[in-house]
Amino acid sequence: MAGTIASSERNPLQKRSSDSRSVGGSSIHQNNATTEPLWVRLILIAVAFVFLALFLVLPLVAVFTEAFSRGFELYFAAITEPDAWHAIKLTLLAAAISVPLNVIFGLSAAWAITKFKFRGKQALITLIDLPFAVSPVVAGLIYVLLFGAQSWLGPWLSDNDIRIIFAVPGIVLATIFVTFPFIARELIPLMESQGTSYEEAALSLGASGWQTFWRVTLPAIKWGLLYGIILCNARAMGEFGAVSVVSGHIRGQTNTLPLHIEILYNEYQFSAAFAAASLLAGLALVTLIVKSLLEWQQLRESENAIRAALRQA
Repeated sequence: MAGTIASSERNPLQKRSSDSRSVGGSSIHQNNATTEPLWVRLILIAVAFVFLALFLVLPLVAVFTEAFSRGFELYFAAITEPDAWHAIKLTLLAAAISVPLNVIFGLSAAWAITKFKFRGKQALITLIDLPFAVSPVVAGLIYVLLFGAQSWLGPWLSDNDIRIIFAVPGIVLATIFVTFPFIARELIPLMESQGTSYEEAALSLGASGWQTFWRVTLPAIKWGLLYGIILCNARAMGEFGAVSVVSGHIRGQTNTLPLHIEILYNEYQFSAAFAAASLLAGLALVTLIVKSLLEWQQLRESENAIRAALRQA
């Protein structure tokens, strides 16, 4: 009888150990998400890889193959000629202005939504999601209606020699509009899950609001913030629709890199167009690599925290 009981108690433990992995000498239990047979899982995995190969890997390979099809010298000449170089600098400038402003907005909006109760909170959340629902072309038209020559501000802007549409300020405004949800949307769920207990503890110990933010809140959200910055920067550099409307397509003046690629392609300069496109494709690859590194570092810190907690226990 005792042997039967001992055997029945050992089996669950043996089964549990097969679904566990060791972290710092202790086991962390992992449950299987599904119970489908092996062939079903293999089919699903194969479908995912085939889809990625057809719609992601092959297009990227085609871009780089066509970009270097006529040799490295022509590739280098295509990305360093004056119009291309100006488009690259303007793209970097628009991203360099819009991303820091979006960081300030994203942190402020996420802090207000997750840490305070106020009227209009749901309306603020809805407005943050607005660029996801509005077409970028419509966003560009909005700024044309606000600051164009036929707008109610148009005569005043013209009299004071202030150019927004068909100039750099309009490109920056359009880029900010289409990218400002990214950081806020990364931080809001993260800060909601963390709650306010740490901030309340810091304030009860005499910390000021800024000290609480820099020493408590910011370290807790740093990975989500960095991830949001990466996504925001990638979208800012690759934005086409809104920028196309407000830029005026002035070659060598208001063309960003995506607009420059379109012009080259329409002029049947395919090698030069793919050379410029390879820069944006390379940006996408770098974004994925940095994202993976951040996720790996976040996982590593989480495992270190688990080990520390288990050692203390």
